[in-house]
Amino acid sequence: MEKSNVLRSFHFFREIFAQVARKYPEVEAENLYVDAAAAALVMKPEHFQVIVTENMFGDILSDLGGATIGGLGMCPSSNRGDERAYFEPIHGSAPDLVGKNRANPLSQVLAAAMMLDYLGRKKDAALMDLAIWRALEKGLFKISPDGRVEGGAKSVTSALQAELERCYQEGKS
Repeated sequence: MEKSNVLRSFHFFREIFAQVARKYPEVEAENLYVDAAAAALVMKPEHFQVIVTENMFGDILSDLGGATIGGLGMCPSSNRGDERAYFEPIHGSAPDLVGKNRANPLSQVLAAAMMLDYLGRKKDAALMDLAIWRALEKGLFKISPDGRVEGGAKSVTSALQAELERCYQEGKS
């Protein structure tokens, strides 16, 4: 995602993206201007698998995407290089939540599942994902419209631990 039709500096970004994309012909790549991408992200989010952009537009689009699924507390991320990777939630810290027992740890847990997948522990990652989605479907914890959780990380941890154990037991049988 870029804005080379307005900002000349993005022509370089677009050229580099095209060069890298040509090295991976099996991966479908397309160029979208960031404003068109923002609209498509709301109207057809399933269209996107990976979004490649620079930091400012990435920050804006990640906030937009997070808002469409319940807030930034639901969004993990990964930063991957040729030899190393790190995984984290896309949100920043929440000093306003300290001591209030309302923080939503799901983005961290989802980032951990992504890390397990990256490390080749695909079954563990799938079990973690399944436990998260089952806990959400069952309403085992309540997420407010602003993305915060009643009971905070403790309630989410308890629910996920119980669901993960159920999923693990099902997988053994």
